[in-house]
Amino acid sequence: MELLRNGRPRVVITGMGAVTCLGGVKSLWDNLKAGRSGIRRIETIPIEHVPVKIGGEVRDFDPNLYIDAKESRRMGRASQFAVAAAHMAIEDAGITTADIEAEGERVGVVVGTSLGSHEMAEQSTFKYKTGGFRKPNPLSLINSLPNMPAHYVSRFLRALGPLNAPSTACAAGTQSIGEAGELIKSGRSDVVITGGVEAVLQDYALAGFDAMAALANEFNDDPAGASRPFDKNRSGFVFSEGCGVVIIESLSHALKRGARIYAEILGHASSSDAFHIAALDPEGGGAIRSMRWALENAHVNAEDIQYINAHGTSTQANDAMETLAIKRVFGEQAYNIPVSSTKSMIGHALGGSGAIEVISCVMSLVEQVLHPTINYTTPDPDCDLDYVPNIAREMKDLKYIMSNSFGLGGQNASIVLGTL
Repeated sequence: MELLRNGRPRVVITGMGAVTCLGGVKSLWDNLKAGRSGIRRIETIPIEHVPVKIGGEVRDFDPNLYIDAKESRRMGRASQFAVAAAHMAIEDAGITTADIEAEGERVGVVVGTSLGSHEMAEQSTFKYKTGGFRKPNPLSLINSLPNMPAHYVSRFLRALGPLNAPSTACAAGTQSIGEAGELIKSGRSDVVITGGVEAVLQDYALAGFDAMAALANEFNDDPAGASRPFDKNRSGFVFSEGCGVVIIESLSHALKRGARIYAEILGHASSSDAFHIAALDPEGGGAIRSMRWALENAHVNAEDIQYINAHGTSTQANDAMETLAIKRVFGEQAYNIPVSSTKSMIGHALGGSGAIEVISCVMSLVEQVLHPTINYTTPDPDCDLDYVPNIAREMKDLKYIMSNSFGLGGQNASIVLGTL
């Protein structure tokens, strides 16, 4: 087996872990295949005073299964999610913390997020303003920083290699995994623990996104029907939380230790719209560049891509723009490529979404099945591709997949995965 691709080490995925509103990796994938939504009425925070009362909420999460209780109390929810998913991923990969410590400097961590544990800064600010100078937790500001999930993963797992925390809004998870692959391709690391996380399902976040007219706000009595990517009657995204972590290794390292290999990371790219703080470039310039550059980086032809996991947020602007961008990159072939949105079932977990979607793509390669886009009932003339509506689809000889993530500030990231 060739250990190099285009003169550089090949990068493979050997372990996966997830914390989502549909559960861990197995539960997540089983529910996605079945077209079951994890979007529900929110229970973990007060919602009486906010207009949107639904979300992709993680329930029954116990951080103390993975973290000492004293430590976990000091950490933000995003950091707890990241550490938990990282532990799941290394266990799935057949790696122990002792193994990581033994290879220390050759094990990197790249975990991205959009907001980090922002709720800790908000809570501390409230206590300071209402309770006086001595009330805030002295570590709350530090623990709210976007690099803390990556820090805690590195610290608790004893990974001493490169440490990075991309904070590129909704593109963070996808970009993190792509950048982590570069650490292996450049020879800096043999193993990287990588992914994305978001856990700021808070009242002020719901209120802020609702004020932007970005959320689906008329589905409080029908949570599962709220996220409707590419459907003509879509009205906004559903705010969510969650985390995905994958273990990636050089192919030579994985083979040497006899690892099970799920898939190969073939290439990735990121780009900027350079257009607007929140609005998308309606011509899809940044998305087009991201997809084209990812294909070039992977040395894969556009006609080889057999499935696209779309950013697919369920907003009017995003879904029309992404459809247009796909058609401009893939031409007439775009009409023959199945496209589906994981967010139709788990909502939009911002920086965590891309990593969760990479896990979904890996499972599609493993099982040769595409999960559906649910709630697709009314076609939109501006969204005229094959969105795998409502029912999962078997896909024989599935070898090449692209996954897209586009974020606030014009952040775009695309990644190409393949079978070994």
